[in-house]
Amino acid sequence: MKILLIGGTGTIGKSVAEKLKLDHEVIIASKSNGDYKVDLTSVESIEKMYKDIPNIDAVISATGASRFSDLSELTPEINEIAINSKLKGQVNLVLVGQHYINEGGSFTLTTGIMMDDPILKGSSAAMANGAVAGFVKSAAIELKRNIRINTVSPNVLEESIDKFGAFFKGFNPVPADKVANAFVKSVEGAQTGQVYKVY
Repeated sequence: MKILLIGGTGTIGKSVAEKLKLDHEVIIASKSNGDYKVDLTSVESIEKMYKDIPNIDAVISATGASRFSDLSELTPEINEIAINSKLKGQVNLVLVGQHYINEGGSFTLTTGIMMDDPILKGSSAAMANGAVAGFVKSAAIELKRNIRINTVSPNVLEESIDKFGAFFKGFNPVPADKVANAFVKSVEGAQTGQVYKVY
């Protein structure tokens, strides 16, 4: 398969790429590095990417920005970060990409544990995660040409605990390698409309 991996330079993305490169052609796209530069907050950039990289069998999004903030200090402007990147960016990958991806292809998006297990300062990310998960379940029954869609919802990563551990006290971190398996399952499997929770 020819797989387009957005966010392939991040911790999860690198693990996903390592696994999928064993059997597939993987093209890594990101905002600053990789094989192709794309800005998920721009519909024009997303559409140009699909036009520049034809004949794609699977699209993976292992990215999406959001900001940790006390609810009392969470402004509409700060909240827009998660809306524009993690929510709209990923949804637009599907809305635009459904017209370019090959028949029988798949989309795999990324959500996260905060939509099910809230943390302090996590409202904005939880909002975006929950919205993406809802979109995936609904889009699965409408996508044409046997195209599938799933999302992977990981716990905090072992590799990121030094950076984010203060926000996830008492959580059981998971290795990126285990999270990557869920992406492989989504791409190489047959299910659709699923939220693969790696908690």
